[in-house]
Amino acid sequence: MASFHDEVFPLAVSFGATGGPERRNEIVSLTSGREKRNLRFSQSRHYYDAGTGVKSLDDLHDVLAFFEARRGSLHAFRFRDPFDMKSCRPSEAPDMLDQVLGTGDGIKTRFSLIKTYGAGANAYKRLISRPVVTSLRIAVAGAALSSASFSFDGATGEVVFAAGSIPAMGARVTAGFEFHVPVRFDVERLSLSLTAFKAGQIPSIPLVEVRL
Repeated sequence: MASFHDEVFPLAVSFGATGGPERRNEIVSLTSGREKRNLRFSQSRHYYDAGTGVKSLDDLHDVLAFFEARRGSLHAFRFRDPFDMKSCRPSEAPDMLDQVLGTGDGIKTRFSLIKTYGAGANAYKRLISRPVVTSLRIAVAGAALSSASFSFDGATGEVVFAAGSIPAMGARVTAGFEFHVPVRFDVERLSLSLTAFKAGQIPSIPLVEVRL
C-alpha cells in the first residue's frame, strides 16, 4: 500500500480503544447434520473503535487533527493495539528469544517477522509488518546480534541480515519486539458532539487493519 503515513495514532486514545481480530470462515451445514468449513483468509483482520479511548476535549482535538492529516480514510497509519503490542505478553518486556523466525542454512538472509499464537501444528503465525524498529532485538543460536548486523525491510516485513552475519546452517533465528498495527479510518466522516461528550456518550472512531 503506497499511501501509508509512518505516524502513530494518538497513544492516549489508543490505550482505551476496544476491538480485536476478526476471522472470515465459510460454514455449510449438510442435511446429515455435519458441517463443511472453509478458512477464507489465512491472516485475521483487526478492527478497533478508538472512540472508547477519548477521555477529554483535548483527546477529541488530537483525533480530529490526526483524521484531517490522514485525509480521512485515504492514508493508513500505525496503531498501538492496547491488547497485543509485543512479542510477549503485555505485562512482560520483549526478549530476543520470544519468537522463532526460522532456521538458518548459511545462505538465507531474509526472515519474515512473525508472532506465533498457540503451539504445534495448529499454531497461527501472524505477519508483523510494522514493528517499533528501535525495540527490535535479534538473536542467532541464542546469541544477541548488534543493530549493525541486521535491518528491517518495511516493504516486505522481513529482517535482513548483513553480510558476515548470515545465520549458519541449523542456527535458530529468534526475535523480540514491540509492534504497531497498520490501520486506516473506516469512516469518511467524524461525528463529534461536545454536548454528548460531556454527558458521557463517546463518539465512534472505527479503524480497520490494512495489508501493506
